[in-house]
Amino acid sequence: MDHEGQFRHAALAIGLPDDEVGRFVQHLRLSIRLSGGSGGVPVGRFGGLPRLPVGMDWPSDGVSPLPFVFSVDCAALPRVDGFGLPADGSMLFFLNHEQAAATGERRYGRVVYVPAGTDTEAATGSIDDAFVGEQYDVSATLRAEFPGWFGVDEDEDGDEDEDDLSPVRQQVTRDLERDLPHLDELCALANDLWPSDNGYASACIGGYADGEVIKSFAEQTLAWREKTGEIVIPVAKWYSHVELETHRLTSEWVSLARFPVDNERYYRSDGGFVIRHDDLAAARLDEALPVAELTP
Repeated sequence: MDHEGQFRHAALAIGLPDDEVGRFVQHLRLSIRLSGGSGGVPVGRFGGLPRLPVGMDWPSDGVSPLPFVFSVDCAALPRVDGFGLPADGSMLFFLNHEQAAATGERRYGRVVYVPAGTDTEAATGSIDDAFVGEQYDVSATLRAEFPGWFGVDEDEDGDEDEDDLSPVRQQVTRDLERDLPHLDELCALANDLWPSDNGYASACIGGYADGEVIKSFAEQTLAWREKTGEIVIPVAKWYSHVELETHRLTSEWVSLARFPVDNERYYRSDGGFVIRHDDLAAARLDEALPVAELTP
C-alpha cells in the first residue's frame, strides 16, 4: 500500500470523511529524515571523501573546492508518493554555506547525480580536511510535513487573531475551514503515522521548501514580470501579490535537502537545496538551487 493509501485507510477507519481526506492528501508531504547512530540500514554517508565518476574533478565555485556535505544511495531511500527522486544512482551534495548565505549565488552549491552503473572512485588530491568533514553513516525514517498556511507550527499561545491576518491569509483560513473542517484531526493522524522525531537529524530530504525562500522567489518573479511590462502592480497591492505568488510557487518547489551546519561563529547555520518538481522528475539535479542561512 502506498503512503496515500495508507493514510486514507487509517483516516476512514476513524470516521473522517473520504472527500475531505482526498483534499488533505493533496497537501501532505513526507520527508526523509536522515540520522546517524540509530542502528538502521545505511542509506547514505556524511563527510569523508565522496565517490565521484572516474575522471571528474572535485566540484568548485570556479576558484575554490566546494565542501562536501553528504551523499545518499537513491535506491536505498524509502519511496515517497509525489516526490520524484531518481530510482537509483547516488546524489552528492556540496555547499559553501557561508558564501551561499552571503551572496545568494548558485555557484557556491552543487548537487552531483551519479547514475547507477557509473564507474566511480574516491576523490583524491590536495583537498584540505575542512572540505570533507567527519565520516559517518546515516539511516532513514519518514516524517509528515504540511504547508505553512495550515498553521500547525503556530506558537503555543494559539492561532493568530484573524483580524491581524492579511486579506490573502484571511481568505486562505476561510478556505481551510470550509474544505478541511477536520484539519487538526487529519494532521494529528499524519503525525501518528509518520512522527516528527525531536532528536538530532543530520539532514532531511524532501518536504516543503522554506517559506522565506519561496517568498523571495515570488518577489523576484513579480519584479521581473513588472520589468518586462507583463504586469503592473500598484504599490499598495504589492504585498498581496507576493502572498498569492508565494502560495502558488509553494506547489512548484520542493526541498531537495536541508541540513544544519556546524559553525561556532553563528547561533544558527543551515544549508540546503531546493528544486522544482519538474526538474527533479527529469533528474535535472544541476538545476537545484543552494539556500543557506546564518544567524549571528
